[in-house]
Amino acid sequence: MKTIDKVNASLNDLISDILGKQSVNGSWNFCFEGSSIMTDTYMIILIRTLKWTNEEKLVMALVKRIKSQQAPNGSWKVYTDENGGNLSATIEAYFSLLYSGYVTKDDDYMLKAERFISDHGGLTKSDWLTRMMLAMNGQIKWPTIVKSIPIEIMIVPKWAPINIFNLVGYARAHWIPIIICSNLDGAIVHAQTPKLSHLQSREGKEADHRLLDGLKILSHYVKNTVKNIGSPPRELRRKAFKNAENYMIDRIEENGTLYSYFSASFFMIYALLALGYEKDHPIIENAFQGMKSYLCRNLPDDSIFVQNSPSTVWDTALLTGALINAGVPVHNDAVINAGDYLLSRQHHKYGDWSVKNPDVLPGGWGFSDINTMVPDIDDTTAALRVITALAQTDERFKESWEKGVRWLLSMQNDDGGWSAFEKNTDNYLLSLIPFRYEDRVLFDASTADLTGRSLYFLGEYTTISKESNSILEAIKWLKYHQKKDGSWYGRWGNCYIYGTWAALTGLKAVGVPSTDPMIRNAVNWLLSIQNSDGGWGESCSSDIRNKYVPLTHSTPSQTAWALDALIASSEKPTPQIEKGIHALTVLMEASDWRTEYPTGAAIPGGYYIHYHSYKYIWPLQALGNYRNKYGSDRAGLH
Repeated sequence: MKTIDKVNASLNDLISDILGKQSVNGSWNFCFEGSSIMTDTYMIILIRTLKWTNEEKLVMALVKRIKSQQAPNGSWKVYTDENGGNLSATIEAYFSLLYSGYVTKDDDYMLKAERFISDHGGLTKSDWLTRMMLAMNGQIKWPTIVKSIPIEIMIVPKWAPINIFNLVGYARAHWIPIIICSNLDGAIVHAQTPKLSHLQSREGKEADHRLLDGLKILSHYVKNTVKNIGSPPRELRRKAFKNAENYMIDRIEENGTLYSYFSASFFMIYALLALGYEKDHPIIENAFQGMKSYLCRNLPDDSIFVQNSPSTVWDTALLTGALINAGVPVHNDAVINAGDYLLSRQHHKYGDWSVKNPDVLPGGWGFSDINTMVPDIDDTTAALRVITALAQTDERFKESWEKGVRWLLSMQNDDGGWSAFEKNTDNYLLSLIPFRYEDRVLFDASTADLTGRSLYFLGEYTTISKESNSILEAIKWLKYHQKKDGSWYGRWGNCYIYGTWAALTGLKAVGVPSTDPMIRNAVNWLLSIQNSDGGWGESCSSDIRNKYVPLTHSTPSQTAWALDALIASSEKPTPQIEKGIHALTVLMEASDWRTEYPTGAAIPGGYYIHYHSYKYIWPLQALGNYRNKYGSDRAGLH
């Protein structure tokens, strides 16, 4: 069979399958599955902390799933090929299983987990969010390094060199509840709370003291700044706690969650309890119901898990854009319904993004269905690609498109790149805080993936001049940040394949020729890592080791990304592209760990994402681009 015939057959099958999965409201609802069992464990811990006895079916189902994820050596992993196991995930699993009441610490698998935790340094060697959860549940003392962050940071003015808005919003949404609890020594322990004191480590406690210097400087700065306000210290402290409380409450979405994140809502509930809220307060009950609404069912084994934030807008925008690109007409009912859904999810509120970008109207899109105040660049460009097509024939979409493009352009950072959520949020003074991966977790610096996709939208879907300052500065940013081997690091996908694909396709969209050294080097790098089966695969370890680590097996999304980049840079199909297309069509028929491997990124080293939609979106995009460029046969589409 000719490659184009194989592509046409695969496209028709994909399109038919995707259209059959659309919801009545025009969206697509696929699961957002974290690679870690963090959300499952935190749900059990929260239910037991609140002593809610009417959730036993849920607890039992989550216990079953957590147990099923344990590795033979007693650990839990964050990704399949993680070396040895993951200490934080194992601690979270161990604690939640004990807290559930459905297991005992004498069970063989629990003894194995205990040995793994002890052998790897104990509780205080875990990552920061795990340690915060343990402190909130009385399992460890609040680390000195965290207690040294004064609550008074909440009254430092926004114009000050160091203030809470130097952190990116998703970090603030987690750390403000944590700072509330640490400043109040908040911990909830009752008769059913397990005791893990035998798993603590003195070495970890001593390590905290060696890391305090940076935070001492920050604490000293905050206290000196606050002194100039002129109020008594007790009044300032009271006001700081009130500001922190209001920060959380003002950012609760309609479904009760903070910032639309399960994890942020978890910490918010502990903060509210520390502030004196009763467990049956409507804000806490609504938050729990919102968190519970994130349950998703894994069809192969009928297990359930908890999403951190459903990906409905992201999936719908990308799928609709890929369908249009693959030849589904804009007047098709599925496209129109999806467009109406996306139109209804455009943001109209001034969220935290406006703190450093106050002079533009709202106009972006967020990630999840209930997100109304946290727009991001990725979702905005994905939605705008759909809106662009519909605006040609439907007046309703024109104003939406103009607002969205204005917002996108206004969010370009001063360095020429784009970040995910907020503008110019890269204050490296705060790298005084010695947390792991602080440059990627606490801040929101420009990235190759966001910059590349912004360029792709501007080049392919607008009439903005290729010589405009916005485009030239973004090209300059990508040139400066390309690695010596020709790749780019991608922050929100895994990882160098992802970044290279986004950067290369963005550069091609704004007219950078394939003869340019940036493009040539990127293409050569992609070809050098092609697997023997014709596909591409990259380990999550790349994100931790800051260099490309092969997975040794190919995955559908990473193969599609690499192919899409090669197609964009080659006027004719090459043998490597043909081999890649064959590999992709084979992978589309697979149903094993390769199709479930997490290729989305969230917290480096701790949380990656298996998007259930990705086995549809990216193959559809790559195959559609192959046919659009190398063959015109669209038989079977209507």
